[in-house]
Amino acid sequence: MSEWACRVETTPRLAQWRIESLASCTYRKSDPFKIGLWNWYLAVEKSKQLYVKLFPEVSSLTTEQPPIASFVIKVVSPSAPNRKTLIHPGICDRQLKNSDDFVWAIDTLLPGRFIIDVEFLDLKIVPSSGGEPSSIWGSYQVAKHSAATALTTLGRMLTDGIHTDITINARGGSIGSHRAVLAARSPVFRSMFSHDLKEKELSAVDICDMSFEACRAFVDFIYGNFQADEFLGHRLALLRAADKYDLSDLKEACHESLLEDIDAKNVLERLQTAHLHHLPELKSSCMRYLVAFGKIYEIGEDFSAFLQTADRELIAEIFQEVLAAWKGF
Repeated sequence: MSEWACRVETTPRLAQWRIESLASCTYRKSDPFKIGLWNWYLAVEKSKQLYVKLFPEVSSLTTEQPPIASFVIKVVSPSAPNRKTLIHPGICDRQLKNSDDFVWAIDTLLPGRFIIDVEFLDLKIVPSSGGEPSSIWGSYQVAKHSAATALTTLGRMLTDGIHTDITINARGGSIGSHRAVLAARSPVFRSMFSHDLKEKELSAVDICDMSFEACRAFVDFIYGNFQADEFLGHRLALLRAADKYDLSDLKEACHESLLEDIDAKNVLERLQTAHLHHLPELKSSCMRYLVAFGKIYEIGEDFSAFLQTADRELIAEIFQEVLAAWKGF
């Protein structure tokens, strides 16, 4: 058995273990792989049935704060007709501590090589101080960016409207703001207010390509008045604004967040976004999800529609990735 036989390929929420062959009466355990805060293992056992197990590595964290997992697990036979796929009904909010907490017994024995595909929908943890479980995939990264660039008092200046001296007009509403804060955070705003432009003369900035809600989230981030739900609901609009007004920390926060939850429903939109906004890591992750992990086969209709409208250069890159994957498989 080669040194790669137990290796599991991962993205932030997806794990795939490619098994070349598995003889009868055989047990095999993967190398550890990290998803979220924990190291994990997959294991397979072949007898009269095929048994698939998923469990976290034994550690002090697993003992004290075991993961509460929601995931979809599949077994894919790429060489079978029509790429045969067996799908578990799904697991929601199950606590996993040891190798017996999740066992999937499969009656269909797959000949030859197959892929075990696990997509984590959520991972929750109970705080060490007690209380209700909360998702580990939340506001941590964004809060870190926001807290590093603004003081709490700036948030009060915005929410309480203290000595505002400029109005931001968005689609559906207006927000009172402060020239000094906007200029300090964005070189584009600084240029507006430093020259005899209409924004300086009228004490107003028109951002009509953003809804009021998205613009509010944008201004809140500038002031350090961060709200996780607000941010997550407007990431794409915030990314566009970050590019337009040259806020590199907001762009990076959006980029990191968009990397965390790529799935079949959003991967094509994320890929297009990565191409338009020059985000190579996001583009690479989307390409890998589609091609290396074989998800392109699961979204055939959406992908066909995508090809009708996507940038020609991007389409060429996708097909180059597909051809490279075929040559290397």
